[in-house]
Amino acid sequence: MKIKYELIKKDNNARLGKIITNHGTFDTPMFMPVGTLANVKTLTPEQVSATNAGIILSNTYHLWLRPGEDVVKHAGGLHKFMNYNGPILTDSGGFQVFSLAKNKKKDITEEGVHFKSHIDGKNLLLTPELSIEIQNKLDSDIAMSFDECIPYPSDYEYTKKSTERTLRWARRGKDAHKNENQSLFGIVQGGEYEDLRKLSAIETVKMDFDGYSIGGTSVGEGKNTMYKMIDYAIKYLPEDKPRYLMGVGDPIDLLEGIERGIDMFDCVLPTRLARHGNAFTRTGKINLKNQKYKEDFTTIDETCDCYTCTHYTKSYIKHLINCEESLGGTLLSIHNIRFLIKLTEEIRQAISENKFKEYKEQFIKKYTSKN
Repeated sequence: MKIKYELIKKDNNARLGKIITNHGTFDTPMFMPVGTLANVKTLTPEQVSATNAGIILSNTYHLWLRPGEDVVKHAGGLHKFMNYNGPILTDSGGFQVFSLAKNKKKDITEEGVHFKSHIDGKNLLLTPELSIEIQNKLDSDIAMSFDECIPYPSDYEYTKKSTERTLRWARRGKDAHKNENQSLFGIVQGGEYEDLRKLSAIETVKMDFDGYSIGGTSVGEGKNTMYKMIDYAIKYLPEDKPRYLMGVGDPIDLLEGIERGIDMFDCVLPTRLARHGNAFTRTGKINLKNQKYKEDFTTIDETCDCYTCTHYTKSYIKHLINCEESLGGTLLSIHNIRFLIKLTEEIRQAISENKFKEYKEQFIKKYTSKN
């Protein structure tokens, strides 16, 4: 079946909802951990599930190159291949291939994107049809349209041409989508330009996708610009379908997005920070490589209920990180993911009680205080 979205309650623009998929139901707002290569880095599927993750993301480009979409299909689809029973979203591969395209004007054509493999340098072409075909074979619960993730800054003329081409690609991808048990989301682009965001949103919605994503944010622009990008697009998205902000995982950005009506987020940030010894806390990020944690036998965050915080101290994790033991990255990844998901749980509760604004103000005040 296609996904089903239920809007349960609103607190101003903040939305409390539920998404039903073939592999389970999850509440929104929800943060998605990223499992690029069919695994969330350093974690087992069971460890991911223990964080209460409602849905995870895997990457079309990387799985296309290794092990190949046909291998995954023959394994019974992505869920069976990686032994993960929860909902999975696959991105289109667009963000990766555009970063590999050396000459934007030459390599990005109406047909698709020409680029070299980051593995062996082989010349490749990814088209909207091929991106969808790969995702059909991966058999994720939600597939994403193929779009150009416009770099920041981009001039108006380039952004306009790119946005219009992305709309044409969206139609081609939708026409190519053949997996009846997989939902397909459209992606709104338009850069920092209000009229182009409006154009992209309105025309994408006309194609009647199962959900909508706001793309092209968190690519180098300032926070205020990013929030404007959301504002420019979201008012044209339907109330009865999910809204997804791509590539965003900072706690304050989650709050700002939810305040504007976003339901879903994803980002590599929590696991990337973890591998470098950093952890989210209620009073901001901390770096456990710092000497002051050598004999700190307290938990990372006393308000956190994750496996790491209920079993280990800052001192021990600092020791693991300093010794380059992989367990250190695992424990911090568990904590950072759970921190963001617990944040969304508390936000959902606040929305249900019409207290989102108060919750947001209190969280940001404490999070931006000094550790």
